[in-house]
Amino acid sequence: MTWWFSGPASLNWFTKWGTIDLEHKGSQETSIEGVYSGGDAARGGSTAINAAGDGQAAAREIVGHLDVPADQIPLMVAKAKDYTERASASQVIVAKAHLADGIEEIIVHSPVIAEAAQAGQFVRVLPWEDGELIPLTLADWDTEKGTICLVIQGVGTSSIEMNQMNVGDSFAGIAGPLGRPSEINAYDPATETVVFTAGGLGLPPVYPIAREHLRRGNHVTLIAGFRSASLLFWTGEDERMAGLQREFPDTLEVIYATNDGTFGVEGFVTTPLETMLEAARAGTGRRIAEVVTIGPPLMMRAVADLAKKYDVHTVASLNSIMVDATGMIGACMVPVTIEGKTVRKHACIDGPEIDAHIIDWDKFLPRFGQFRKQEQASRARHGLA
Repeated sequence: MTWWFSGPASLNWFTKWGTIDLEHKGSQETSIEGVYSGGDAARGGSTAINAAGDGQAAAREIVGHLDVPADQIPLMVAKAKDYTERASASQVIVAKAHLADGIEEIIVHSPVIAEAAQAGQFVRVLPWEDGELIPLTLADWDTEKGTICLVIQGVGTSSIEMNQMNVGDSFAGIAGPLGRPSEINAYDPATETVVFTAGGLGLPPVYPIAREHLRRGNHVTLIAGFRSASLLFWTGEDERMAGLQREFPDTLEVIYATNDGTFGVEGFVTTPLETMLEAARAGTGRRIAEVVTIGPPLMMRAVADLAKKYDVHTVASLNSIMVDATGMIGACMVPVTIEGKTVRKHACIDGPEIDAHIIDWDKFLPRFGQFRKQEQASRARHGLA
């Protein structure tokens, strides 16, 4: 059997620059026999033309190494047909809930994605024909029901109009799961904790990652920050966070913070985080094994800068910086520094989670406001301003 990868890979055959290591010059075969790669995954930042050329070269190599017994081919075809039929099922909205001002929770029938989803991954949504591609982190999924959960904040024209869709409506297409799953390490739950800082809409993508850590036996401290109590969601007795606390009463601690002090600790997520870091340093609190930060870019930078002072490994999720979400366009490029050299990583194929301490935030942050005027003009044209 042979495989071709042009995007994310889950095996440990990466170079120190984050690209896939090819076995020898002139071949697309990796160090794993029968596995081929190319494009940005092997070259780093490149072009679509080079990626297509790599695909053709790999296909020629694969044809020369086919080793599938003839009696297995009908079974493979039948399996592929079944997969295709399930994957092409209509992406229908089966449930919807209003969470807060401008934020909607949408449950979508998507059995293939639900079956394959892992914590930390995302999907790429095409809301309607000729629409734009929207990357959204998987907030939850149900393999038995064949559904996935998406939480959408209406900011631009597309996301606002997506939030106006109703139960029974269908998305034109959803691709995924995409990106590399979260790396879950084992820690001592008696003395260590994994800290999550979730800012606003960062809570939904944090939820499945924190849950996976808890299922693996780790202690988790979740710091969830909101601007005000009026924007809180998933905090009720019958909602997700309370359910997670009931399931893991001894290994999950939740701390809420609001900018205006209307709920929980007054201040940003960095306020309780700094208290924990100081306690760990003094030996009066749990050792912080790692920090995972998801939310507004400025918040993630503040968390990364704070944790770096205490030499605590920190990961930031950067799924919002994408277009095609496969690395072909390069819009998801993230400048990072490795061994003193500035190189490019791609949030969609190297991430979405990337070591927050190697990100060049000064170069990265300005991109978030680059198209603000165009976004405002688009909302005005569509009567959404």
